[in-house]
Amino acid sequence: MAVPDSSGASQRHGSGPRRLADSPTSGFRLQPRVLIVEDDDTTREMYAWSMRAAGWLVEEAANGEAALYAAALFEPDVIVMDLRLPILDGIEATRRLKETELTRHIPIVACSALDRAAADAKNAGCSAFVPKPCPPEDLRALVESLARNRGPSDPMQ
Repeated sequence: MAVPDSSGASQRHGSGPRRLADSPTSGFRLQPRVLIVEDDDTTREMYAWSMRAAGWLVEEAANGEAALYAAALFEPDVIVMDLRLPILDGIEATRRLKETELTRHIPIVACSALDRAAADAKNAGCSAFVPKPCPPEDLRALVESLARNRGPSDPMQ
């Protein structure tokens, strides 16, 4: 899938073409989907690798603006959102996702090295907060739990 980068050009992101049976419009998904939004290439690739190894389809975005496009096109089951992002920060991207009918139901896991960001994440509508650094297996377990229990996305308790 192509999503605009900071220059407005499109870049290919994701893990390959989808089959019709895997299309969200078919009502049947073969694999769960996660959108990883992280500007640090190494961290994003580590989280993406961990999720792919567990059988997830993964889409990646490096800024909040690209995340908005990717969420609408990819229709993930869960979004992992870094809060300090270029172009559009993770808090504002989360607010916009929660204001949009198409994406408001998607649970969002906020990630940040700043512990005080947890309150901002909750207020924006995130379902969970994990402090960085977060081991990929811990993040994967949380994402899988949110996907299993997915209903209307409630902000963090």
